[in-house]
Amino acid sequence: MRNLYLVLVLTLVLASCQKENNGTITLSEQTQLNLSYGTDAAQKMDIYLPAGRSVNSTKLIVLIHGGGWNQGDKTDFNPYVDTLKQRLPGYAIININYRLSTGTTNLFPTQENDTKAALEFIYSKRNEFAISDKYVLLGASAGAHLSLLQAYKYTSPLKMKAVVDFFGPTDLTDMYNNPASIFAPPAALATAIGATPITNPSIYTQSSPITFVSAQSPPTIILQGGVDPLVSPSQAVALKTKLQGMGVVNQYVFYPTESHGWTGANLSDSFDKIVSFLSTNVN
Repeated sequence: MRNLYLVLVLTLVLASCQKENNGTITLSEQTQLNLSYGTDAAQKMDIYLPAGRSVNSTKLIVLIHGGGWNQGDKTDFNPYVDTLKQRLPGYAIININYRLSTGTTNLFPTQENDTKAALEFIYSKRNEFAISDKYVLLGASAGAHLSLLQAYKYTSPLKMKAVVDFFGPTDLTDMYNNPASIFAPPAALATAIGATPITNPSIYTQSSPITFVSAQSPPTIILQGGVDPLVSPSQAVALKTKLQGMGVVNQYVFYPTESHGWTGANLSDSFDKIVSFLSTNVN
């Protein structure tokens, strides 16, 4: 039985590799869906590893979906996965889920903690995945908030090399006090968090990425629509201003007529700018 087990393991290892003409082993492209990084059913990730990867050179981009912290799923980002595979073919891509706030359970900082736990899991598997320590976070809306918070607040398990922010909230106290429109009622934010800035000011401060911006923060590209009814452009401007004040490399991309997300030529332009930004700042 033991010998049979060893044969099966060896077969799986060889199946994931291909031998070049010079005798060296090159890892093949590999996809693994719904890999658990925790004990909860929501703590899953999809992994896309490129061919020819190595622990020395393969960069990683981690995707974090939006949905107001109380809805959404990693599958929402599947079109981004396909786009990034084409535009950044040497990158590994990991697309994560996290526990969603119900208003009574999984309140903040559950989503922040899950993001950190996912990254710690990925880091613990870096040799198995054959990826380097060059990580980029990319999120949209609530996922951008979680990306920014992780990138600015933590240097463990490692410091992020860059962060991509698609219209993410940056200052939750201001978001509560100055909502973007009637479509972003303060009560919705308070429900996800489980408190208001009056009843628990600390959770708002500690959950706001802008609180943790420092001169050591990673390069950041911010993409924002001018008529966003959910996240006011002032959130992006405030982040840009603080990054500039701290001397952090940043780029602010503003689409005056776009809402909370966009498609078509402007989305293509967004990815053009993201690829250029990462090519310059993630080395």
